[in-house]
Amino acid sequence: MKFPKRYAIVLLTFMCTNVCYIERVGFSIAYTVAADAVGTNQANKGMILSMFYYGYVLSQIPGGWAAQRLGGRLVLLLSFVLWSSICAVVPLDPNRVILLVLSRLLVGVAQGLIFPSIHTVLAQWVPPQERSRSVSLTTSGMYLGAACGMLLLPSLVKNMGPQSVFSVEAMLGVAWLLIWFKFASDPPRTDLPKVASKDKMKVQTGGIMAPRTVKIPWARILFSLPIWAIVVNNFTFHYALYVLMNWLPTYFKLGLQLSLQDMGFSKMLPYLNMFLFSNIGGVLADHLITRKILSVTKTRKLLNTVGFVVSAIALMALPLFRTPSGAIFCSSVSLGFLALGRAGFAVNHMDVAPKFAGIVMGISNTAGTLAGIVGVGLTGRILETAKASNMDLTSSESWRTVFFVPGYLCIFSSFIFLIFSTGEKIFE
Repeated sequence: MKFPKRYAIVLLTFMCTNVCYIERVGFSIAYTVAADAVGTNQANKGMILSMFYYGYVLSQIPGGWAAQRLGGRLVLLLSFVLWSSICAVVPLDPNRVILLVLSRLLVGVAQGLIFPSIHTVLAQWVPPQERSRSVSLTTSGMYLGAACGMLLLPSLVKNMGPQSVFSVEAMLGVAWLLIWFKFASDPPRTDLPKVASKDKMKVQTGGIMAPRTVKIPWARILFSLPIWAIVVNNFTFHYALYVLMNWLPTYFKLGLQLSLQDMGFSKMLPYLNMFLFSNIGGVLADHLITRKILSVTKTRKLLNTVGFVVSAIALMALPLFRTPSGAIFCSSVSLGFLALGRAGFAVNHMDVAPKFAGIVMGISNTAGTLAGIVGVGLTGRILETAKASNMDLTSSESWRTVFFVPGYLCIFSSFIFLIFSTGEKIFE
């Protein structure tokens, strides 16, 4: 049987997010080791780790606009060329603060183009009946990449030094962009899936993008309550994700006196759980919708609510566990159910505005990126404040606020999505 081209596109976007998150987790691991070796304090570490998100937020909406005008395929290529080049040439020296700040800003700008472009590509290729599992598979690449990074990169740092992580990331980025250049394309109509109607065959599109010259309804998008429901949940999702991604290595090291190198397979379980639950959520959502068990709206609200509420409970329980197994269990449950929630808010971009999915994703991901800036930097300040108050960073009290803030946000945003979201198309 012929392998449909749209499946290849989804697989390539999955590989794309995989590589990007290897880069993000890799920098966190490598920089933490290098910074600790020279005595960098927690506030300065938080500042450097958050620089990526300052660049990332700048390119979200421009990335959606560029993907709409130039095509997602080309913009993805340009993104990988830029960030891979930076990883290849920039030295990882915590004492060269200005160089690190500029390089992380530029990497953030480059990677900020990725998700608006991916949503533009998927909106062109994926039909409605495959939407949830395709988006979930694509985004689950983030979590598999994070899991692989947590498993493999600490040993690479230990044996070959922090700089080796940059070299590996650059090679992965170049490898992906060469594959994308060779195999990706815009969809001809003959490659779109066909479904039978009563008396003829018709092409079933996935909400193909509006023509590149069409006027974008900026005002309607910005004042739409269903769009804001997506935006709020994207902010919360990424606040929780980025805090755990950037500060779990520090929590294991300072809070539990554990070395990542000595944790073995267990350190990748939270991200592996995200990979599994993301795909479970996508398949479950498509099943509920295509079998007409629930409407699109009810399906999105159900999965979003369950995912965020369970994640909140696990987050707030995390500092209460003082054993490695307890911390791994709570972080795995929290991140896994957050990923399940993506079958709610994250796919909803393509429900409400399939022709402008890249634009809406750019707006939504801007909020998600602001969460990274706020959450990662604020966590460093929380820990420095605790330290200044003579609190021991090995105690649960020092870390309680770190995990309770995203927990409360998860509960709040789940109610916002329940009240204001819809699964109906509102932008033609």
